[in-house]
Amino acid sequence: MNGTVTVLDKGSVRIHSYMSPADTFHTTTQLIETPARIIAIDAQLLPAYAEEAVAYAKGLGKPIDRLIVTHAHPDHYNGAARFGVPVHALPQVTEQIIARGDSHLPTGQVITLTEFTPDVNIVPGTEVIDGVPFVFEAVSGGEAADELLIKLPEQGVLIAQDLVYNDVHLYLGNNDITGWQQLVEGLASESGYDTILAGHGAPTGPEVYGDIRRYLDDARELLGDDGDAYKKAIVDKYPSHVGPFIIDIANRSLFPAAG
Repeated sequence: MNGTVTVLDKGSVRIHSYMSPADTFHTTTQLIETPARIIAIDAQLLPAYAEEAVAYAKGLGKPIDRLIVTHAHPDHYNGAARFGVPVHALPQVTEQIIARGDSHLPTGQVITLTEFTPDVNIVPGTEVIDGVPFVFEAVSGGEAADELLIKLPEQGVLIAQDLVYNDVHLYLGNNDITGWQQLVEGLASESGYDTILAGHGAPTGPEVYGDIRRYLDDARELLGDDGDAYKKAIVDKYPSHVGPFIIDIANRSLFPAAG
């Protein structure tokens, strides 16, 4: 296996976080194992890594019930077809995925829209799966235009996905540092969640919110009007963070004239 898996035992629920290698900036697929099934969350940039997550899930001996896509960034939906199950997403996220169209990988591989278009709309609220309450919340602004937040209140687990990165450089291409800061402040104010599942990086705890706030504060100060200068400055500030090339991807949106 190229990726790594972190397992957390939460009583009636076990969390299996599949994290891709650094070449795709430690993108995480969350496998939520309930008593009778597995709920998969997010599907990887490269289909090969999605296949690793699926193979691991099948080894647990329970069926994958559904794949949930939290937001419209290709590193979280490109591998959807590999799961072979219904794909769930917020309606606004589905619209954004359709608007993006086919995915073109750096390798030249094209993943067609039909391979990852969600087919089931998520309605915010609480759904009880195998006796486990899943709370679905829609949030706007921040890392993406719209994102799904998932809470498992009985287990103290908050599935933040790309509202939280753990020791990985942040993607700022949505150009909404203020919105992201506000969302993180809101998450930090919630009590009862001791486990935070990140969209990039390993599972962590509430202390990660302070890390994200500091990075966003530094990014705001360092951004300026030169993408190359910003990348050098932020990498120098966070030399141990993974995925500096995610900054290049974001800079195409932040500094379009330079591209």
